[in-house]
Amino acid sequence: MDQRTRPEAGFTIRAAEPAEYAALGEITARAYLDDGLLDFGADDPYLETLRDVAARADGAEVLVAVDAGEGAGGGVLGGVAYVVAGSAWAEVAGDGEAEFRMLAVAPAARGRGVGDALVRECVARARATEGCVRVRLSTQKAMLGAHRIYERLGFVRTPERDWSPLPGLSLLTYSLEI
Repeated sequence: MDQRTRPEAGFTIRAAEPAEYAALGEITARAYLDDGLLDFGADDPYLETLRDVAARADGAEVLVAVDAGEGAGGGVLGGVAYVVAGSAWAEVAGDGEAEFRMLAVAPAARGRGVGDALVRECVARARATEGCVRVRLSTQKAMLGAHRIYERLGFVRTPERDWSPLPGLSLLTYSLEI
């Protein structure tokens, strides 16, 4: 599962390369900031975490969507962190589960199926992970476009697992049995 090319859509999903970390970090930070998902706007301390793709890559599998034919550092359309239970990046995955975090697509690439393809790749990786029976994720109430992707792919709401990482920030959870 090194790479999946979607010739009909003009992009490839693969592991992120270090030369792409800055571009993916900025796409992720801008997606959260421009979509109004950060309580403190440009001063939100979570922006540093969103931009730090190298830290994510140290404990998770960071995947990118890149324009077909583009080399490292160019044509990054979006990305996601695939996380297995027990990882330092796992927030909601328990035994026998995986999760994905920080799914983001550049505004110019939205509507091309990039988010859908990144989620599908996380599910494929979970299916290939021995003992993994479920994929979980956390999302904000305002992430309606992402919710449509999750529901279209068979994820179901798991309100009993909803949680708050910070006072005043409630996250919804979804799950997919694999």
